[in-house]
Amino acid sequence: MTLRDLIAARISETGPITVADYMADCLLHPEHGYYATRDPLGAAGDFTTAPEISQIFGELLGLALAQAWLDQGRPAPFVLAEPGPGRGTLMADILRATRAVPGFAEAAQVTLIEASPTLRKIQAERLSNHTPRWLDRLDQLPDLPLFLVANEFFDALPIRQFLRDGGGWREKRIALDGGRLVFGLTDPAPQPGLAHRLADTGDGDMVEICPAAAPMAGEIAARIAGHGGAALIVDYGGWRSRGDTLQALCAHRFTDPLDAPGSADLTAHVDFEPLAAAAIASACAASPLISQGVFLERLGITARAQALAEGLAGAALDDLVAAHRRLTHPDEMGNLFKVLGLYPNGAAPLPGLEPMPAP
Repeated sequence: MTLRDLIAARISETGPITVADYMADCLLHPEHGYYATRDPLGAAGDFTTAPEISQIFGELLGLALAQAWLDQGRPAPFVLAEPGPGRGTLMADILRATRAVPGFAEAAQVTLIEASPTLRKIQAERLSNHTPRWLDRLDQLPDLPLFLVANEFFDALPIRQFLRDGGGWREKRIALDGGRLVFGLTDPAPQPGLAHRLADTGDGDMVEICPAAAPMAGEIAARIAGHGGAALIVDYGGWRSRGDTLQALCAHRFTDPLDAPGSADLTAHVDFEPLAAAAIASACAASPLISQGVFLERLGITARAQALAEGLAGAALDDLVAAHRRLTHPDEMGNLFKVLGLYPNGAAPLPGLEPMPAP
């Protein structure tokens, strides 16, 4: 039985399901889920993330975390963590770049939050010299200073979608029509959790919420507030979401999210506002949101690219120039991707970021 058959049977039995339930089945079903059955990254996969584009991305993020570690007095031991670490490329680049920081590698407990057995195998090979530890959930992290990077992690968390209708909201759901999976809408109803969005939306506007995102951000922030550390959250999205951003990628092309469940990567733009609010509620500081391009330029990506370019020519040089552009240019990842930093109240913000203005 395929995942589509299982979803259709569920809908037949219990009625239309939320977009969040559909995403969770498609991505995380233990037998047929997207992440349970494949390596989705790279040219042979379905999408490419920043660490796969250039080593510079991970190097700069790693050095930013290392500087925060130095600024906080070199706590030892500490947890160096990454949720959703893909192939382990970003963590490998972080560890390579920070070897020159005295004491950092010796104090770090490399920890990966990963549910996919397929990806855990690949990560183990990539990080075989670093004895990483794997966890299933963020709340399993030890009570130690936490230095964490989350790159394209929050965009894969299941979302719910609501369409404004007068003073109420119609939720988008997945139903069956003649045996086909189709989108539909519930009747209008009040949504207390969206009461604050009545002021900045009109009829027909769509708002997406991610039920798991704020609790996860709060979990990270509470550990940083209680034990020290810092976090860099990098993802595509913005502040206070509006619009339908659900998308499916297969073989680097957009496809219908309802076509062949479990065979495509499903993601949505991240609303960073509730992440920052959850951090602040956990007595942690949050930096103002900044574009990835500006952040990387502040960290010195151009100087690093120029250093790597010395001695290169032909295709190798062209690839380096293209990678720099893709990561930083406003028409590519530079503006679409944003960066949010979390750090203890009273500590210095991470390099490249600014403190949140006083209210």
